[in-house]
Amino acid sequence: MGQRTTVHAACPHDCPDTCAIRVTVEDGVAVRIQGDPDHPPTHGALCTKVARYTERTYHPERLLHPLRRAGPKGSGRFTRVSWDEALEEIATRLRAIAARDPQAILPYSYAGTMGLVQGESIAARFFHRLGASLLDRTICASAGGTALNATYGSRVGMHVEHYRESRVILIWGSNSIASNLHFWTFAQEAKRAGAKLICIDPRRTETADKCHQHIALLPGTDGALALGMINELVRNDWLDHDYIRRHTDGWPELSAQAALWPAERAAAVCGLTAEEVRGLARDYATVEPSAIRLNYGMQRARGGGSAVRLIAALPCLIGAWRRRGGGLLLSSSGFAPIRRNALERPDLLPAPTPRTVNMSAIGEALLREAAPGFGPKIEALVVYNSNPVAVAPQSPQVVRGFAREDLFTVVLEQFQTDTADHADFILPATTQLEHFDVHASYGHTYVLVNEPAIAPLGEARPNTAIFRALAARLGFTEDCFADTDEQIGAQAFDATVDFARLRRTGWWRLPLADAPFADGGFPTPNGRAQFAPAALGVADFVAPYESVQSAPELALRYPLAMISPPARHFLNSTFVNVRSLRSIEGEPLLEMHPDDAARRGLSDGAMVRTYNDRGEYRCRLQVTDRARPGVVVALGVWWRKFGVAGTNANELTHQRLTDIGRAPTFYDCLVEVAASAPDQLAIEA
Repeated sequence: MGQRTTVHAACPHDCPDTCAIRVTVEDGVAVRIQGDPDHPPTHGALCTKVARYTERTYHPERLLHPLRRAGPKGSGRFTRVSWDEALEEIATRLRAIAARDPQAILPYSYAGTMGLVQGESIAARFFHRLGASLLDRTICASAGGTALNATYGSRVGMHVEHYRESRVILIWGSNSIASNLHFWTFAQEAKRAGAKLICIDPRRTETADKCHQHIALLPGTDGALALGMINELVRNDWLDHDYIRRHTDGWPELSAQAALWPAERAAAVCGLTAEEVRGLARDYATVEPSAIRLNYGMQRARGGGSAVRLIAALPCLIGAWRRRGGGLLLSSSGFAPIRRNALERPDLLPAPTPRTVNMSAIGEALLREAAPGFGPKIEALVVYNSNPVAVAPQSPQVVRGFAREDLFTVVLEQFQTDTADHADFILPATTQLEHFDVHASYGHTYVLVNEPAIAPLGEARPNTAIFRALAARLGFTEDCFADTDEQIGAQAFDATVDFARLRRTGWWRLPLADAPFADGGFPTPNGRAQFAPAALGVADFVAPYESVQSAPELALRYPLAMISPPARHFLNSTFVNVRSLRSIEGEPLLEMHPDDAARRGLSDGAMVRTYNDRGEYRCRLQVTDRARPGVVVALGVWWRKFGVAGTNANELTHQRLTDIGRAPTFYDCLVEVAASAPDQLAIEA
């Protein structure tokens, strides 16, 4: 046997679990991936996706050399070039555009890695120094995050391990078995100890199957349900008056708003019975400790921000925060002592500050000409850690934007995604096993390190190395561009984190109280939770843009609400190209309730087209009561190239934004479904 070592690593993906990993390496080859059994949230287990990470790193379709486009945009035809050729031409093109107006250059990135080094460190410094447009990174969590900031002062919540002590858990907008496995482990411990688990979700998910009760509300009505619950808390005096008085502001305003929402009204809006609303409030308020695991699915509708604000009020009203098994967790990222300014160096920005472009409306932005209030036409796009052609809403516009022959596009990638197909240059990026990084988490209260386990394959380079090289080609001489990845990692956290110890042990628990808000102390200016902050006022239910109730004329043509949660074995668009995981999923599916299918004469297994005014999406129908009546579920996010007609569910979504947080409204979408015509099937075949 050759040399065998074990390396501390961390899962980089957009998941609240942020697992601590141990990588076993033999003779320079990663041979085993396992969860770190000493890390309390991970406790030795990994999800099916990340357990196969070596399959992804050593995938035969890995991009290992720089590529230049050799065919029309979107054709996926490229020729190999050297790094020198690629970097010189990219730098030349960016320099010429910047000479006219650097704001015509736009970075586009999100959470392809959650790492603080390979995410927005050298990359942010590069684009700030260049004077490029800023990107409003809103596509996943900004509605809920803005709501938590307004209510609690930051993105803070419970310790995930303490759910094992809860006696009622509301799993709200989360298919935890698929997307938050380690929370689910603690919820199962609580269940075995007698806790009641209630799943609140339009879809009967795998998680709902394992809970005691499923509340199948209509998409985008979560705020109405929260108001109905608050009304019941008041009506039955299930309130902790002392906690409200000492640790909250704005209760009179919120109480007055909730008085307008008796259970009957809330139930009518949510598509529930009044007894379901009353019973939910009773279970939540009368058994201690009670906890809410809120996830981001429920904030992907027009009123998503207001809904999170209302739900975040609930644990304050009953004093659930007093005990460590009580409270709420949507995100814990605000606890992490991250030094964003040190990482991203906003001091490099020119004055005046460049414009900001919202990533959730990238299709519209790419098709817009120069205009007052918008600025110059976007001439260059540099994409890293994201696959917008597949994941951004209203993809017909996104595809048209990326197909512009006058748009210079550079994509840093590990695989030839739908977005990479539209690039002028593809630059091969390393995977998590091949580079250094540090991580915080939005699902637990630890920070982690990721040491490189193997050398980069082929000519792949870390994001940091690529942006350093471009900075050098453009003549940027500031010292910060010479920082090594390890130096950046050391800059990422404040002195709370012992960086040397972090590297020795792989993870570090943040020094926080077990019940962080037992005596108030929220990170607001006055330490009190804010139910009616001056900038926003009291929250109320905000109806979806598109629903049978809020848009009845549109619903006459498109009577079905569509949601598009991730398939169990994918994570956003990541892992779609891993053959073993794709084979488990089989093919793109649309779930429909039997009553809705019968009304349309559709049978299980039929090929159907789902459509609205924005486009159509063809896939196979699955008739199942996992979908509630009036709602269809398009499981995603499939790469477009793996779709029946080269599309996915984002063909149907729109680019309108949430009430607060400027976030996308993926689950606020009306459609109709019909059988695919025989001639369409023949063309597809």
